[in-house]
Amino acid sequence: MGEWPRGRVKDICELIVDCVNRTAPVVDGPTPYRMIRTTNIRDGRIDLSTCRYVEQDTYDRWTRRAQIKDGDVLLTREAPIGEVGFVQGLGSVFLGQRIMQYRADQSKVVPRFLYYSFRSPDLQHQFGAHEGSGSVVSHIRVADCHDFQINIPPLFEQAAIAELLGDIDDKIELNRRTNETLEAMAQAIFKDWFVDFGPVRRKMQGATDPAAILGGLLPSDSPNAKDIANLFPNSFSDNGLPEGWEKRTLEADFDIVMGQSPPGDTYNECGDGMIFYQGRRDFGWRFPSPRVFCSAPSRIAKRDWSLISVRAPVGDLNRAWDECCIGRGVGAFMHKRGLASLTYYLGHSLQTALLSYDKDGTVFGSINKRQLSNLSTVGMNTVAAEKFEVLVGPVDKLIRSKSAEISTLAETRDYLLPKLMSGKIRAGLAEELVA
Repeated sequence: MGEWPRGRVKDICELIVDCVNRTAPVVDGPTPYRMIRTTNIRDGRIDLSTCRYVEQDTYDRWTRRAQIKDGDVLLTREAPIGEVGFVQGLGSVFLGQRIMQYRADQSKVVPRFLYYSFRSPDLQHQFGAHEGSGSVVSHIRVADCHDFQINIPPLFEQAAIAELLGDIDDKIELNRRTNETLEAMAQAIFKDWFVDFGPVRRKMQGATDPAAILGGLLPSDSPNAKDIANLFPNSFSDNGLPEGWEKRTLEADFDIVMGQSPPGDTYNECGDGMIFYQGRRDFGWRFPSPRVFCSAPSRIAKRDWSLISVRAPVGDLNRAWDECCIGRGVGAFMHKRGLASLTYYLGHSLQTALLSYDKDGTVFGSINKRQLSNLSTVGMNTVAAEKFEVLVGPVDKLIRSKSAEISTLAETRDYLLPKLMSGKIRAGLAEELVA
């Protein structure tokens, strides 16, 4: 198959706009007007969960050149170079610094095809060529952002490619949102039972129906509702905890392993030995991403143990997909009864306490084993802890299953993307491969 004809990106776009190169005045918010920063564009997604907000007059001034519309493609031209996002349903947003905005001329290019072109190895190589610009911070000059060379197949082929890759990404996004919803539900149950002590408070307020005691988390006719509700006492003791519960330390109920860095010559990226997680940079949304292996592992975390960042920043949490080696930037812990889900959600509840170790005035925040071991926890009713595991464990298994599917879909997309964009494989054949 022949390659597609080439053209410049400025010849297929009706709009290419640079950001306003000064810092917009932000407010504590939230407001309807959100700023997209380079940190919000990662791995092909625009994630505004950590965005900043502005007032309308600021938004109006920062969008004089152009407002951002659905179908626009965004490119980071510095810190880092080459991250790409596709705008869909974001509302009133505007560009922060060091971001370019592209709008396809739809008589020449399909918007989502343009997006996938920017994510292809071809364009990423062109972006990366600017890393060696010689400046203190590598960047792409605005003028150069108009002249990238791009393959331009016929519109019907562009549409087919965009639809195929888009369907894969839409499945990934659906799984990701489902996982976020499932985790939020599980966190809500943990917080209600073991942080806010909701069942105890509702009993004290006169609730008698098991479903009401449990805050509506289980229906009244659930075979478990009554048994679970009965696990919670009717009052608090003088220590502020449910009657019979006590304050304990993390090490009283959890096994803890602190990471240690093996010799540097045992590291590799070719799969020799055990997966090795060095620190926060390896962490993902819930599970870390394999990047480095170690042929002489020293400190090991087992499958489903909770992993915690113990150095700069302290407290980020993940969960071991499989047995792994951990470096000195990572700690691992697991309930002594093997309650993996309880362990993970308790780790989330410790975030406020862990945050203090990033604000102790040192150059790099850190927490050592003694400090981690002595973190205060609630010695909850053992049976209640086990019931939580029975209730939430299947939810976590579903999250794991959907995470595995996300990985498979992403691998399929990344395999097809360069072949489709170069014309080495046509969309019709690719559809047969993924059917």
